[in-house]
Amino acid sequence: MTLTLATISAGEPEIFAALQGEGISAGLPCAFIRLSRCNLACRWCDTAYTWRFAGDNRPHVDGVDFAREANQVVLEVAEAARRIVALGQNRLVITGGEPLLQGAALARLVALLPGVAVEVETNGTVPPHPALDPLVAQYNVSPKLAHSGNAAQLALVPERLAAWANEPRAWFKFVVASPEDVAEVAELARAHALPAARIRLMPEGRDAATLRARMAWLAPLCLNHGFGLSDRLHIHLSGDTRGT
Repeated sequence: MTLTLATISAGEPEIFAALQGEGISAGLPCAFIRLSRCNLACRWCDTAYTWRFAGDNRPHVDGVDFAREANQVVLEVAEAARRIVALGQNRLVITGGEPLLQGAALARLVALLPGVAVEVETNGTVPPHPALDPLVAQYNVSPKLAHSGNAAQLALVPERLAAWANEPRAWFKFVVASPEDVAEVAELARAHALPAARIRLMPEGRDAATLRARMAWLAPLCLNHGFGLSDRLHIHLSGDTRGT
């Protein structure tokens, strides 16, 4: 069985070790594997090379088309596991793209990594594969707000939001660019019974100055609503680069 991965460079799969930059695990040393393909298209996505291939006309602020052959690679599950083990970390973050589109193959991968705590980052629209779900320690669920450019009927699926709200392993991470986005999060939390204690708001931005500026007004809004605040540590440390 194979996985379809993003690349760090042409032909080289994006499997690496770094500190987790976002959410409740921020600062922890982890191995990462970044999968290719996504069922959504966020206009500000910082990993558009996982989905916006030549011929894809879904809008993105950069307007860049990526060559599939240079930005996507297929790897045997066993080889992916070997590379992850070689990194020597006891925590794995599976990210994308939308990783749960490849749930069956991920179940095979994680089964080859005993003793490794697994985080799955997801946009929250795809249910976990039944063989993968028992092997996951934490879900980092990032539902996409209106400013992402995705239609609400695609990005905010009521039955999926309800399922995540009732899943104690799920932590919600909302990307926020304006105070109006915070109001949208508050309404989603009310409508779908998302626990405030498991919600983190994260500023949208691909450079440290933008993140700092947005956190300045976001922090008091988090306090007012009882939400947590998430930085993007990897941007401060390495900039907007692959393999971080």
